[in-house]
Amino acid sequence: MKKVGFTETVLRDANQSLIATRLPFSAFEPILKTIDSAGYYSCECWGGATFDSCLRYLSEDPWERLRNIKKAMPNTKLQMLLRGQNILGYKHYPDDVVRKFIELAVKNGMDIIRIFDALNDVRNIEVAVDETLKQGAIASGAICYTISPIHNIESYIKLAKDMEKMGVNTICIKDMAGIMTPKEAYALVSALKENVSLPIIVHTHSTTGLAFMTLLKAVEAGADVIDTAISCFSGGTSQAATETLEYVFTEMGYDTGLDKETLRKINAHFKPIRDKFLNEGGLNPRVLGTDTDALNYQIPGGMLSNLISQLTQQNAMDKFADVLVETPNVRKDLGYPPLVTPMSQMVGQQAVSNVLAGERYKVVSKEVKAYLRGEYGRAPGEVDGALVEKVLMGDKPLEGRFADTLEPQFEKTKAELGDVARNDEDVMSYISFPQVAEKFFNDRKAREEKKAFYSIEEVE
Repeated sequence: MKKVGFTETVLRDANQSLIATRLPFSAFEPILKTIDSAGYYSCECWGGATFDSCLRYLSEDPWERLRNIKKAMPNTKLQMLLRGQNILGYKHYPDDVVRKFIELAVKNGMDIIRIFDALNDVRNIEVAVDETLKQGAIASGAICYTISPIHNIESYIKLAKDMEKMGVNTICIKDMAGIMTPKEAYALVSALKENVSLPIIVHTHSTTGLAFMTLLKAVEAGADVIDTAISCFSGGTSQAATETLEYVFTEMGYDTGLDKETLRKINAHFKPIRDKFLNEGGLNPRVLGTDTDALNYQIPGGMLSNLISQLTQQNAMDKFADVLVETPNVRKDLGYPPLVTPMSQMVGQQAVSNVLAGERYKVVSKEVKAYLRGEYGRAPGEVDGALVEKVLMGDKPLEGRFADTLEPQFEKTKAELGDVARNDEDVMSYISFPQVAEKFFNDRKAREEKKAFYSIEEVE
């Protein structure tokens, strides 16, 4: 019997795309053992924006969250999304930091690390792949799928072959914006199956309404694993529904490994959580719909919800349509980078800035300036010359790997933090998000002191 594995995304990408990663551990802790018994190939539960969100908004230690998930789910491979040399942040880190982060992630319970570079520059994933393999975890190389005059099947085959030579265990087609059509999925998966000998995983979003059809054709072409979300957290900017695709593929004669009754229990647990976010405004109904305009502006789910949030906070939602028009223009100027973190934020924020300022590139963000200097890697295509001249003022972009110019950072930061960091995980949290982590450390200390005070009073 043909097999197709399922990766459940409700603990990471589904809630990141729909509710900006505001799902606290307490909300899903009671259902973890049930998820562990469902028969998933893996459960994506960490990485992406979860790390930042835990520290910044949820007052949670992301490392403790990972350990607790692993403790409750010993039978299911835990999976995370890593931004290559960016790790989980928005800039490149030196190699020692990348290696230490992966060492700690595996130590705390991570089994699969899906590694991508926002520009599909393989130089920026080499260190992460190497360290993942050294730590005994599964390294999944991710191709950031996008459509442009310079992206095609041949370029993706070359990228996959480069990843295979690098030693990755699997290859994932990462369709951030849900723009891969059924025809394109069938052609690309077929081509990859013919040219590399690794399992192929397909990740897409329901943003444009294509996801179910795309995943169907991808599996028919030989895809080994697909990413889905439990139904009440599916659709819109999230993934296609787990239960629906389990039903379809079982009927077609595939072995999904999933138990229907267990899936029903998981969905029943998350329904009231979804309703709570809807009622309190944390889940904007706009991101639950189908938006075919995304076939043109190619904005991924998490980016779309964040753009809406950003414009809402600035009382500028009336400019939303203008921002959607400006986004592909900025992308073209920057050499057609795929819209995935951190490039999606950089392109989106620059588009918002252009629209609100009423003048293109009146203000250029420091991240876009760094990109034009070559700090994020090679631009996929030709960058607008006038923009480069305006920003670099005659200087030439970097030719080599930016990480090679960075001094080792981990041990130096550990020494500087001293007792502020209780362990290496704290050091890594601080390196990733210094101000946010420092506030978290202070709040954590205050909570513990308060708890200790009341405990003493109870004894007395």
